[in-house]
Amino acid sequence: MREMRQDAPDGRHGAAAGALVQEYDGHGITLSDDEFVLFQKLLYDLSGISLAPAKKPLVSGRLEKRLKHHGLGSYRDYFRLVTGNDGKMELQIALDLLTTNETYFFREPKHFEFLRTRVLSAAKGGRPFRVWSAASSSGEEAYSIAMTLADVLQDRPWEVLGTDISSRVLEKARSGHYVMERAKHIPPGYLSRYCLKGVCSQEGTFLVDKKLRGRVQFMQMNLNAPLPRMAEFDVIFLRNVLIYFDVETKRRVVGRLLSLLKRGGYFMVGHSESLNGIADSLEPLMPAIYRKA
Repeated sequence: MREMRQDAPDGRHGAAAGALVQEYDGHGITLSDDEFVLFQKLLYDLSGISLAPAKKPLVSGRLEKRLKHHGLGSYRDYFRLVTGNDGKMELQIALDLLTTNETYFFREPKHFEFLRTRVLSAAKGGRPFRVWSAASSSGEEAYSIAMTLADVLQDRPWEVLGTDISSRVLEKARSGHYVMERAKHIPPGYLSRYCLKGVCSQEGTFLVDKKLRGRVQFMQMNLNAPLPRMAEFDVIFLRNVLIYFDVETKRRVVGRLLSLLKRGGYFMVGHSESLNGIADSLEPLMPAIYRKA
């Protein structure tokens, strides 16, 4: 791995965003059942994520620091703040705190092997080959895709789009700067070609190469809302997020994304997820891998 320049972005970034993580019991201000229902409905309306009652300690623990920051005495007061006319910025902070998803480089490696050997090997030249990481979190999936495309397609035109509902994790993704522990699943050849090793004040971190970062675009996007107009994609990754949606929300979200997948394109979900009964236009090829008819 080459060494990182000292003007690299500061900070050490780990995993984050897209769906809910482990429980955290907050201590101090009590979140009542009625107040929990308010945030439960708010999160569902904004993102389509369904919060089970067991997630009440998570909501309490994640938001308690914001109550203290604003000097508020109850979660109901905080709810009024984030839903008020002047609460747009605080609402985004709350949404960032309540949405997260564990991610790492080359997670579920069979998908990347399929992309390399079955999809890219048959890709035709001409127009850019486009891949969408639709729940990109802090960028590890999008950069894993980019490394694979750069290796196989090399100088042929290709593009990667990473989107997420959380502005906080998108900032981390754009920086391309991670703690070294995050590199353990990156193939050694990719690590040496596409990453820079931190030195001195950046020791213990690595930075995705600027040239590769320049071919990956990150954009804030709510998959539970109408999508912007975009060109069609050859492959869409929507992994490990559908498990947090109810059936109707799954159908709406998948339907929106499929409208932007070209005919014959590939759609990938997490290995713990299935699209049975969700999308009739998709043909199953392998576990968690589908093709648009």
